[in-house]
Amino acid sequence: MAEAADFQGTRPSPARRWLRRTASAVLGAPLLAGLLAVPAAGAAPAAEPAKAPTGSRTVAVSLNTLSPSVPAEDDTLTVSGTLTNKGKETISSAEVDLRVGPRLSGRGEVDDASKRSAYVPGVDPVTVGDKYTVKFPKLAKGISQDFTLTVPVDKLGLDDPGVYQLGVSVSGRTTTAPYEQVLGIERSFLPWQPEASDSRTKLTFLWPLIASPHVTAETRSDEQQTPVFTDDELAKELAPGGRLEQMVSLGSRLPVTWVVDPDLLASVAAMAGKYEVESGDTTVPGKNQAVAKQWLTALEKVVEDGKVIALPFADPDLASIAHRGKNVSGTLSHLQNASAVAATTVETILHVKPSTDFAWPVNGAVDSSIVDVATSAGAHNVIARSDSFRETTELPYTPTAARPIGGGTTAVVADARLSTLFDGDMSRAGSSTRAVQKFLAQTLALTEQTPDNERSIVVAPPRMPTAAQAQTMARALEGLAGNRWTQPLDLVAAAEVKPDPRATSKVPRAAAYPKKLRAQELPTQAFQDIRTTQGSLDGFETILTQPERVVTPFGNAVNRSMSTSWRGRSLEAQQYRDAVRDYLQSLTSEVQLIEKSDVTLSGRSATIPVTVQNKLVQGVDRLVLRLTSDNIRLKFNDDGSMAELPVRIAGGHSQSVKFDTATSANGRAQVTARLYTEDGTQYGEEMTFTVKVSEVTPTVLLVIAGGLLLLVLAGIRMYSHRKRTVASDTADGNGDGPEQPSDPTPDTGPESGAPSGTGEKVDR
Repeated sequence: MAEAADFQGTRPSPARRWLRRTASAVLGAPLLAGLLAVPAAGAAPAAEPAKAPTGSRTVAVSLNTLSPSVPAEDDTLTVSGTLTNKGKETISSAEVDLRVGPRLSGRGEVDDASKRSAYVPGVDPVTVGDKYTVKFPKLAKGISQDFTLTVPVDKLGLDDPGVYQLGVSVSGRTTTAPYEQVLGIERSFLPWQPEASDSRTKLTFLWPLIASPHVTAETRSDEQQTPVFTDDELAKELAPGGRLEQMVSLGSRLPVTWVVDPDLLASVAAMAGKYEVESGDTTVPGKNQAVAKQWLTALEKVVEDGKVIALPFADPDLASIAHRGKNVSGTLSHLQNASAVAATTVETILHVKPSTDFAWPVNGAVDSSIVDVATSAGAHNVIARSDSFRETTELPYTPTAARPIGGGTTAVVADARLSTLFDGDMSRAGSSTRAVQKFLAQTLALTEQTPDNERSIVVAPPRMPTAAQAQTMARALEGLAGNRWTQPLDLVAAAEVKPDPRATSKVPRAAAYPKKLRAQELPTQAFQDIRTTQGSLDGFETILTQPERVVTPFGNAVNRSMSTSWRGRSLEAQQYRDAVRDYLQSLTSEVQLIEKSDVTLSGRSATIPVTVQNKLVQGVDRLVLRLTSDNIRLKFNDDGSMAELPVRIAGGHSQSVKFDTATSANGRAQVTARLYTEDGTQYGEEMTFTVKVSEVTPTVLLVIAGGLLLLVLAGIRMYSHRKRTVASDTADGNGDGPEQPSDPTPDTGPESGAPSGTGEKVDR
C-alpha cells in the first residue's frame, strides 16, 4: 500500500525513502552483475529486438484541449486527450488522473518541467482526487482511447498567483507487473492569476504577412501589362482556410503589429486583375481574381487603425547580402531600391502609411555586418533575438527588448523562448495545446521575476507561419485577454521604450553567427547572376521609348531573386534567376540586324543598305549602327573604313539604314555591322558580309554605250511602224485600238526577316 501511494505522487517519509534506496541497491546488485556478464568466446551477439516502451512511458498521453487556458475562480477546468498503449501487454484497471501543483518559481523551472518525460515521484504534481478520474477496465496494446476530465477550479488547490504544474497520468496493471503503477504521463502548465496585476509586462507580438515569390519578370504586351505567375499556389494561401487567409482572419481580433512584405501585396493586387499562369511551355488565364480581391479588402479593413511595418520589397535576405553579396557591385543599391519602394507599395494598396524603419534578419540572428547592411538601406531598428543577442551578465530577469547599439540604431531583441514556441508541427492538437500553455506560463513567470520592474517584451514568431501555427498563436494571445499580467504594445512604441542599462548592447561577432543559418544563405554566384542581369537591363533600358514597361517588372524580379524565402531552396532560387535572365535576353534579341548576303559593287561608288528589325511592341531609339571594313580600299562616306548612322524604329517595324561607299580598286572586303547604344556599349550580335568590288573599264563602257544605241534605234523603228499601222486602220474605218496588257501588280508583300538574296548587286 505504501508503494502504491508513492507511485500516486504522495511524498514518502525520509526514513522510508532511505530504506527503499537501500533495498534497491541490494536487490539490484545481482541484476547488475548479470548485465555486466561477458558472453562466451566466439558467441555471436544476438540482434536486439526493438524494445517497447516500459514504465511510465508505456502509454502515450496527449492533452488535446485545456479549457479555459487561464481559469478564473468560478470556472470549471476541462481537460481532454487521448491515451495510446504502446507497450506489449494489455493494461487492466486503467485510471486517468488529473495532477496539479506545485507552484513553479521562475522561467527556468518552467523549462525544466517541460523537458521531463518520465514520471518522477515527489517532483510531479499530486492527483486532485478519486472523484475526478476516468477509468478504463482494459487498454489493449496499440489501441487509443479518448478521455475527458472535468474539475471545478476551486477543487484544484490553487493558492498564490503563479504558474502551476498540471499533468494527466494513467495508472494500471499488467501481467508482468500486477500492481498499480504510473504507466504514462503528460505535463502542461496552469497559469493562475485570478485578478489583474498592478504591474504588467508590455507585450509586442509580430504578425507577419510574408510569402514566397510567385510573379515572374514576364508581362504581356497589352496596355495593362498582364503579369505572368510561376504557379497559382498563392491563391490556395489566400482562399478560405489557407495560410494567409487565416493570418488576416485571426489577426483581425488580436492586438498585434502587422509586419508586411510589400511584394505580397503587389502580387495579390496583380492577381485581383487579369493575370496568367505558367503551364508547361505556355500560359493559361488565371481564375482567382475574386479570392485575391476578398483577401485585400479584408486586410485593408483590418489594418486601417493598426500599426503596419513594411519590410523592404520581397523581404531580401539581409544576412546573405552581408556575408555573400555586399562585395558584388550593385547589390546594396538593389537593397536600397527595395526599401525605397516599400512605403509607396503599401500606401497605394492598403491606403495606410507604414513604418519602414525596421529590418528583420532571419531568425533574428545578427552580427556587425548584418547591422551595417540593414542601416545602409535606411533602417534604424534591427529586430534581433535573444539567442543571438546573448546577455553578457547574469541578469535575474528578462530585460526590456530595446537596446541602443550605436550610430543611432536600436536592436529590438525578441525573446527567443517565446518566439520559438510555435515552431514545428502545430497541426497535432497535443502539440498546439502544449505550446499555448507554455507561452502563457512563460509570460506569467517573466512578469513575476521583478513585479516592480515593468518591462517591454517582443515576440517574433515564424516568418511564414502555417495555418496551424497561426491558429496556435491566436489561441495563445487570446489566453492573455483581460490584461491580467500583460498589456499589448506595438513595435514602434516598443523600439522607443527606455532601455535597461544592465542589458547587453554589444552586437555579436561574425564568428558567432549560427553555422546552420550560414549554410542556407544565397551563394555569391547568386549576386553575380543578379549583377549580370542588371547590366543587361541597363543597356536595354537606354534604347527604349517606354523604358518603364520593362524596368519595373524586371526590377521587382531582381529584388525577388534576393528574397529570404529562398533559404533551403537553392535549386528553385537558381531556376528563378535563370528564368529572369533568359526572358530578358529574349526581349533584347527582338531588336536585331537582318542577316545580309554578299554584296557586289559595280562601280567606284555605291550605297549599301543594312536592315535593323524591331519586333518589340514599343519603339527603340538612341541606337547606332556601325559598319567597319577590313580593306582600306573600301571607304564609307569618303572618310575611312568605319561609319555610324543613328537608328530609330517604331514597334513592330524595320528600318533600312543606307551607307555611302567608295572604292579605289577591284577586290573583296569583309564588312562588319554591329549595333551600339549611344554611350558606345555593344548591343546584340555582330553581323558580317562580303563586299566584292568590280571596277568598270573604258572599253566595257564603249561596248555598253553601243548596245544602248542599238536598243534606242530599234525602239524608234518599232514606234514608226506602229504609228503607220494605226493610221492604216483608221483609214479603213476601224476605231478600236490594239488590245493593251494591264499594268503589273506592284510588289507590296511584307518585309521579310530572312537574309537578302545571294549575290546582291548594288549600283550607284
